[in-house]
Amino acid sequence: MIRKWSASLVRAGRAARGSSAPVTYSLIALCCLAFLAGPASGLNPAYATGDELLAVQRAYFRRWGVIPAELFEGSAGSALTPATALFVHGSWVHLLGNMLFLYVFGAMTEERMGRLQFTLFYVGCGYLALLGYAVANADSEQSLVGASGAISAVLGAFLYLFPRARVTSLLPFLFFLPVRFPAWVVLPFWAALQWLAAGRASDGPGVAYLAHLIGFGLGFGYASVRYGRPTSPTRVKAAPAPAPEGENQP
Repeated sequence: MIRKWSASLVRAGRAARGSSAPVTYSLIALCCLAFLAGPASGLNPAYATGDELLAVQRAYFRRWGVIPAELFEGSAGSALTPATALFVHGSWVHLLGNMLFLYVFGAMTEERMGRLQFTLFYVGCGYLALLGYAVANADSEQSLVGASGAISAVLGAFLYLFPRARVTSLLPFLFFLPVRFPAWVVLPFWAALQWLAAGRASDGPGVAYLAHLIGFGLGFGYASVRYGRPTSPTRVKAAPAPAPEGENQP
C-alpha cells in the first residue's frame, strides 16, 4: 500500500509540474496523501481498530498538531508544529472541505503571485494563523490540525486581487441552488460567519475560527501591501459552500 501511495505522489507531482498552478495542486496532493497514510482516514491496515485506533489518532494529532500549552516551552519540535499541522486533517469532511477551497481559490492566487512567492505566502500565513490562535489560547491542551488558516489567507488575498470575480456558491438556506456572486460579496460574508462563530466558540474540541480570521486578515493585508490595484473581473470555475471546515481540535 505504501508503494501505491508513493506512485500516486509521483504521478501527482508530474501532473502538477504540467499545470499552471503546480504549487496549489502539489499542496492538495500532499495533504490528501498524508491523510490517507495516517490513522485519521481509517484506511491504513497498519493501524489498530476501535478504541486502539482512537488512541493512535490522538497520539498522531498531538505529535504533528499544535498544542498551545506546549508551543512556547522552547522545544524545537513544538516550534515546528504550526508548519506540520498544515498537512494534517482530522476527518474526511475536514480534508475535503479544505481542499475544495484551496482548489477553487488557490490556482488563480498562485498565478498572480508566482510559484515561490505563493509557497512562502501559504506556509508563512498558515504558520502565523496557528501561532496567533495558540497565543490567544495559551492554556489549551487541545491539539490543533488543518490547513484552513493558510487557506483563509488565500481567500483574503483572492478578495483583494480579484474582488469582482464571480464565485458560484451553494447556499444551504437556498436549498443548495447554485448562485453566482462577486467575490466581494461571498468572501466578506464568509469572514462574517467566522467572526460570529468565533464569538460563540467554546474552549472544547471543535473548529478554531480565530485561526481563520487571523489567516484571512494576513492574506488580505499582504496582498494590499504587495500589489497594486485589483485584477479585472473573471469567473471562478468551482462552487464552494460559504464556509470551509476549519482547523480541527480533535
